[in-house]
Amino acid sequence: MRSDGRLFSLTPRVLSLGWAYLSSLNLWDVTQPLMEELADRTKESCSVATLDLPDVVYVARVPTRRIMTISLGVGTRLPAHCTGMGRVLLAALPDAELDDFLADVELESFTERTITDAAGLRQAIERVREEGWALVDQELEMGLRSIAAPLRAEGRTIAALNVAVAAARVPLDDLLGTMLPELLRTAQLISTALDASRRNGGTRVTAAG
Repeated sequence: MRSDGRLFSLTPRVLSLGWAYLSSLNLWDVTQPLMEELADRTKESCSVATLDLPDVVYVARVPTRRIMTISLGVGTRLPAHCTGMGRVLLAALPDAELDDFLADVELESFTERTITDAAGLRQAIERVREEGWALVDQELEMGLRSIAAPLRAEGRTIAALNVAVAAARVPLDDLLGTMLPELLRTAQLISTALDASRRNGGTRVTAAG
């Protein structure tokens, strides 16, 4: 930080902290080639985020078309309760932590479709736990749909991967019938690569197929 004698402000050196965090996760090296393949196959943007309650934080992104009115990039924060990656990461929380979150969080409404009651959100999270993936249909922004799946290392969910699409262009049947299998396949490949990378002491590992 720097000060003018009265006010404090951040300096560019704060970026080194962010990149140190991302490097420690070893996510980008592992995920980049697989995310690029996923974006190429689906022709849609994909992202990876981690949980920092009450938000998710984007740690990797491969964009294609611009489909949201907000700008997304590494470091972007979005509310966990109305995003696909957020639902996946909330589903991975221990029951006690999830209970605390639902008891304290203010569930802001972003569209007429946003779930804003704790009971409804819990039901949606339980569905993610059962199915192993999340669908969020125009809850964050009208016209935006996303599907998300967990990324696991050593049996623990450490992040989530999503594909985001424009609702006007991609019907639900296509999103779930065509893109969801691609998402789940890529999430499994990344999880396998993360495990291999950790066994090898953090050496870069890629998996294609």
